[in-house]
Order: sequence, then C-alpha cells, then structure tokens
Amino acid sequence: MKDAGYLWLAIAIVSEVIGTSALKASEEFTRPVPALISVVAFLCALFCLSLTLRTVPVGIAYAIWSGIGIVLISLIALVLFGQKLDAPALIGMALIIAGVLVINLFSKSTAH
Repeated sequence: MKDAGYLWLAIAIVSEVIGTSALKASEEFTRPVPALISVVAFLCALFCLSLTLRTVPVGIAYAIWSGIGIVLISLIALVLFGQKLDAPALIGMALIIAGVLVINLFSKSTAH
C-alpha cells in the first residue's frame, strides 16, 4: 500500500523538522530538554523513513523528504528564529516545491 509509505514519509518529515528546530534551540546541546527532543525526533524520523522505503523508492523518498524539509525548516527559522528570507531564497524554495510536484505528478520513477 503506497499511501502508507507516503504517510510514513510525512511523519518522517515532520519529525525531522522538529528535530532540526530543537537542535537550534539546544544551543549546541547545552540545553538538555531541546537536545533530548532533537535526538528523539531524529530517531523517529529515521525509523519512519525506513518504513517509507518499504513502498516508496529511496531516491523519490529522499527527494521529497529533503525538499519539503528545507522549505519547512526555512519557514520555521523565519517565524521562530527571525531568519530573513530574501528573494533568491524564496525563488529557490519555490523551485524546490516545483521539483517535488514534478516528481510526484509526472515521473514514472515513483513506481516501486
């Protein structure tokens, strides 16, 4: 069931984004609670990614995971950490989203 693979992938992406956000908040692992959240979230992300790979090809799964993760982390960095996004960054993120859409909508590579 390929839909389950994409559900696991979505959970992996959210977990990775939580882990990366907590990693920033951990201030180089000097704050124990965010550091622990980071480790647990990354372990969850990797476990869920492994479940994804039962039905979704690794290249496709990783392209989606990294593409969506980059966009979500950039948006969270903007909101939570005050990172500024200039026009080239926004254009780049739009291209990443377009790439993920092209892969999912048009590529025959998504067949396992």
